[in-house]
Amino acid sequence: MTPEVAKQRIAADVDARAADLIEISHRIHEVPELCFEEYTAHDLLCSALEGAGLDVQRSAYGLETAFVGHAGRDGPHVAVICEYDALPEIGHACGHNVIAAAGLGAGLAAASLADELGGRVSVVGTPAEEGGGGKCYMLERGAFTGVSAAMMIHPANHELARMNAIAVEQIEAVYTGRSAHAAASPHQGRNALDGAVLGYMNVAALRQHIRPDERIHGIFTRSGNKPNIVPHDVAAEWYVRSPKSDSLDDLRERVVACLEAGAGAAGVDIDCRRMAPVYADMLDNRVLLDLYVRNAAAAGRIVDEPGQVAVVGSTDMGNVSYAVPSIHPMIKVAPEHVAIHTPEFAHHARSSSGDRAVLDGAKLLAMTVVDLWLDPDSLDRAANDLTQARS
Repeated sequence: MTPEVAKQRIAADVDARAADLIEISHRIHEVPELCFEEYTAHDLLCSALEGAGLDVQRSAYGLETAFVGHAGRDGPHVAVICEYDALPEIGHACGHNVIAAAGLGAGLAAASLADELGGRVSVVGTPAEEGGGGKCYMLERGAFTGVSAAMMIHPANHELARMNAIAVEQIEAVYTGRSAHAAASPHQGRNALDGAVLGYMNVAALRQHIRPDERIHGIFTRSGNKPNIVPHDVAAEWYVRSPKSDSLDDLRERVVACLEAGAGAAGVDIDCRRMAPVYADMLDNRVLLDLYVRNAAAAGRIVDEPGQVAVVGSTDMGNVSYAVPSIHPMIKVAPEHVAIHTPEFAHHARSSSGDRAVLDGAKLLAMTVVDLWLDPDSLDRAANDLTQARS
């Protein structure tokens, strides 16, 4: 079978499933579920895979809302990744409903040709991308063992071959002081909130002296109960980001020093804890990206050249990219002025443009899978590209 014929069949398969894929996207959007609580999305996606005849493992790799569906008996093994968790208060403002439905459609379309083309495909459901590190746990537990390439697609306000995905560590700083009546006996107290505030101000000063491609941001999650009680139990969450894991280690030490200094000045104790696995930076595989970009262009989605537009963030797909040749392209669903992680973006993720991205994304990923199956040498080149990128 020629690539042209295979891709025509891919497109026809996705079009035949269009109503179902869009419905699943909308249902996931309507029931936003947070990290490791994505039970509705998990069941919807698993049922769709099972209904198409794939061999599905629910609650895979020790995670209740992870799954994996397999098709194909032998040949090159490609993983298509779904994400489906949401954000507090603003729901699917990162458009993970689009990621889930597009990944599902791509996996089903590729599965329909797997035996005929001599390839294998896995649809891998990865929970808790928004801070929980689902892929990190799944990677450690063997979810990507034997996989030759991994891919997913992420909605954005531009067509991009890749996002600027940098390394991130999530830290919880817990401050412990001594409670007292703030009016009657303030001298008997040790104010944990003071320690947290002083630490925050220290980090604010630090921001003047970090690299322009590094980021630090934090919030208070516990700050006391009433003004007339000296706060004794206060907590803050911090994200520390740097382009690479090595530079992230150095920046984290500086941030922790700032937080500890605030605690020391207030006379309270502090415990800085890692909240989730560290997310690595993303190693976008050039061989896989070239295939994706050509398929996108043929579909009328012209991808911006690197450097023209940048979306900066972090993802646990970065950890996968260090183990397996991987890509994480961005597909446009919103106007350029609408950024991800905003209520406006959540609206567009369920709009007609979001629906088009589900179908186009499914086709482009599945076509890229077909390219790899029909040219196994491309996987060798992709593996060499990863080796060079890691060195």
